[in-house]
Amino acid sequence: MANILKTEKKVTVVSMLAEGSSMASIARITGIHPDTIMRLAVRIGQACAKIQDEKMRGLTCKQIEVDEIWGFIGAKRNNAKRAGAYGDVWTFIALDADTKLIPSFIVGKRDLYHARAFMEDLAGRLSRRVQLSSDALNAYPEAVESGFGGEVDYGQLVKTYGVVNLNKDAASRYSPAEVVKTERTVINGMPDVRRITTSHVEKQNHTLRMHCRRLTRLTNAFSKKFENFQAAVALNFAYYNFCKTHKSLRMTPAQAAGIESSAWTVEQLVKNCGE
Repeated sequence: MANILKTEKKVTVVSMLAEGSSMASIARITGIHPDTIMRLAVRIGQACAKIQDEKMRGLTCKQIEVDEIWGFIGAKRNNAKRAGAYGDVWTFIALDADTKLIPSFIVGKRDLYHARAFMEDLAGRLSRRVQLSSDALNAYPEAVESGFGGEVDYGQLVKTYGVVNLNKDAASRYSPAEVVKTERTVINGMPDVRRITTSHVEKQNHTLRMHCRRLTRLTNAFSKKFENFQAAVALNFAYYNFCKTHKSLRMTPAQAAGIESSAWTVEQLVKNCGE
């Protein structure tokens, strides 16, 4: 059972999970049963979600970028119904462009319901008016209105993509299409048009795919349950916010945002999760 593992074993497991190792590889290296690793990962991930919910309050962010990243649970969209699986899942991510903090995220479908829940959650964590940038997802304008009302300077970066060649190899087909044109559009308030961008949060998407095994492209490491996927994402963001030193900042995002005075070790993260 995970609750009888020694702290150093838990730290090793959590460290490897946060750095992109698979359950099977962790089991081989540590000798811990995969089911034990899974139970620990879910508990830690759920505790991480609670920690971030409590700490991400009254934030003084100035410029927020939002984006969504695709994954799947059980099976991809075309096979989900036959397999009785959740199917495609999207993680909405907000990132402070200055401190690189991730103050809010939500896992669900790429629809108006989840977009509204995401924006309402994000707005409730901020203490001041912000400039908000997003892509051209149709649900965003209504979701932003629901969350922020008129108290936001909001712009969209509209991208035009080239045609994807479906006859290419798998790696090419699953890679993003080439962007051939971008246009900045003001939706609400008076945003600085030059700063309407999603570049920082898109870079975070790459970081997430590299560090969260369930979101690595073209692998067989995927979640079979929604709660497992949700916990994996929450663990990754807690590790990123509180433990991982950002190279350009030379501190963690939580330090840069004034939430913590020092970086957490993984052992501190584990103990703060009640383990």
